[in-house]
Amino acid sequence: MNHFDKINYVYFLGVGGIGMSALARYFNFCGKKVFGYDLTASPLTLKLEQEGISVVYSDDVSLIPKECLTYKDQTMVIFTPAVPQDNKIFGYFAVNRYFMLKRARVLGMISDNYSLIAVAGTHGKTTTSSVIANILRCNSRNSFAFLGGISKNLDSNLMLPENKEAFDDKKSLLVAEADEFDRSFLWLTPQISVITYVDADHLDIYKDRDDIIETFNRFAQKTNPSGAVVVNKKISDLISLTNIKKIIYSESDSETDYYAENIRLENGSFIVDACTPFGVIKDIKIGAKGRVNIENTMACIAACKLAGIDDKIIKEGIEGFCGVKRRMDFQFQNSSTVYIDDYAHHPRELSSTISSVRELFADRRLIGIFQPHLYSRTRDFATDFAKSLDLLDSVILMDIYPAREKPIPGVDSRLIAGQMKNKNTCLINDKDKIIEKVLEQKDGSVILTLGAGNIDRLVQPLKQALENKN
Repeated sequence: MNHFDKINYVYFLGVGGIGMSALARYFNFCGKKVFGYDLTASPLTLKLEQEGISVVYSDDVSLIPKECLTYKDQTMVIFTPAVPQDNKIFGYFAVNRYFMLKRARVLGMISDNYSLIAVAGTHGKTTTSSVIANILRCNSRNSFAFLGGISKNLDSNLMLPENKEAFDDKKSLLVAEADEFDRSFLWLTPQISVITYVDADHLDIYKDRDDIIETFNRFAQKTNPSGAVVVNKKISDLISLTNIKKIIYSESDSETDYYAENIRLENGSFIVDACTPFGVIKDIKIGAKGRVNIENTMACIAACKLAGIDDKIIKEGIEGFCGVKRRMDFQFQNSSTVYIDDYAHHPRELSSTISSVRELFADRRLIGIFQPHLYSRTRDFATDFAKSLDLLDSVILMDIYPAREKPIPGVDSRLIAGQMKNKNTCLINDKDKIIEKVLEQKDGSVILTLGAGNIDRLVQPLKQALENKN
């Protein structure tokens, strides 16, 4: 544990976040007593409670555990920028000068103990890091992973080694999702970095796209000079490195270091031959669904080859990957109806997901239910959201999920709807009415729920309704 040997109690402010919950699980596994606060209960926080982590849902100082009050010098408080500064529990810990660290810094402190593969990018990093984690798991049972989604292979966002000796081995491999929000990834010092894409996003944090590009370059330059940075060909010109090797990948560009050829689609899965500087890995059946994951798979192969993993193990890990919850996540499928849930919340992600589904089900009608995430993102990209959603045959728009933000006057879902050409667009926020609307659709449809907010609460009721109908 190194930095945390004297810590016996860990309190998480925003424990239900995907990155925070992975850290909570890590410290719980390491024998620390873990507590947490979150605004509302969710399937993830309930799972944490089942794992022995105490969680409260009221911003009430009287609910702070007595252990944290009695043993202040043995307590660490971990928080996320999503928790508002006027939070009363946060205020208590701050005023009383507790040992308080941001989530990103704690992840950096943990990963400094190991050989880190850090996966960054405004799109694709969760699936890419999860596939790498599955390859590492096939390679040995002694690797770590901190993921930004729930891997179906692990049923968790955390992978820990089976052998506790790996905790003290500097050579142990750790893959972590490197989040650009709040410049969090600058706390990481990777041995191998992957950058899947750089796009304008989080403009509540960054001044503009140039600011984002400059910050990604700072992240890339933090890579160990003995390692390498694996970069998507589409953004290669944006990443400039000094004394660090750059490896370029693509879907099928033969001028890059890693690319696919002989691409074919069979029974909903892509099969490819992966071309590498060391030879060709033939007939890889990609477990992750959708064309975009051909490109992501090349990134995974590049990172794992740099880590010294054998081709046979790499192929096994890719083919055995079962997906990530809320990433091209097939919820229901029969002869007449398909239902897919996806986390896409940026215009480029929406276009990619919808296009991938269109390729898989070319003759089907696509019905999308989209919940915009953040007022600022909706304001900044309303036109692009409209263009992406116009790729659907029918659209249901929900209200904006505010997350950490206060409302912005004049910014709501109608800002998107007003710029759409698709006349089969309606605004509905009531979940029961959304399900009624979906059930009215003709057989042969593909239904997609899209967004990063609490639209995930719609998934199980909609799935159940479709099962009952069919």
